[in-house]
Amino acid sequence: MQCPFCKAPDTRVVDSRLAEDGTQVRRRRECETCNNRFTTFERAQLSMPNVIKRSGDPEPFREDKLRQGIEHAIYKRPVTPEAVDHAVDAVMRKLRASSEREVPSRQVGEWVMEELRDLDHVAYVRFASIYRSFEDVNAFREEIERLQALPSAEERRSQLPLIEETGARSPEPGRKRSARP
Repeated sequence: MQCPFCKAPDTRVVDSRLAEDGTQVRRRRECETCNNRFTTFERAQLSMPNVIKRSGDPEPFREDKLRQGIEHAIYKRPVTPEAVDHAVDAVMRKLRASSEREVPSRQVGEWVMEELRDLDHVAYVRFASIYRSFEDVNAFREEIERLQALPSAEERRSQLPLIEETGARSPEPGRKRSARP
């Protein structure tokens, strides 16, 4: 890699570590020409599906546009940059997991609202008001009532899943699962 200080064509890696929950590699590099050190981050480049706009036109997915939409919603709200990063990553994981070549913008918006619902209720309502094109105060009221009727993020995390996930624990050796009527 080229040195950002002296533009020498080659640098050496001094240290490598996993970062961001193992999704990145952090490399500490040193230039052998000027002896300056710098850090680089390596992340897998995965292809993302196109987003189908309301008009029906496909558009390449843009992470910066997703992040900007979330940041507008959380403007002047007590949400950390790390929480925004996690929300962006969660939406991108859902996009990749869909394994579709094209995803409707409506679905992306729903995923963003799911993340905002857990981050900050005011940000959620802000985003929903623009995303769903609220026309009057009643639309705000209905959305707030719907939000209040849902279980909180803590309640959802503490609930047991209705269907066992693949790879879930099997019963202890020697114990049988009870048949439920």
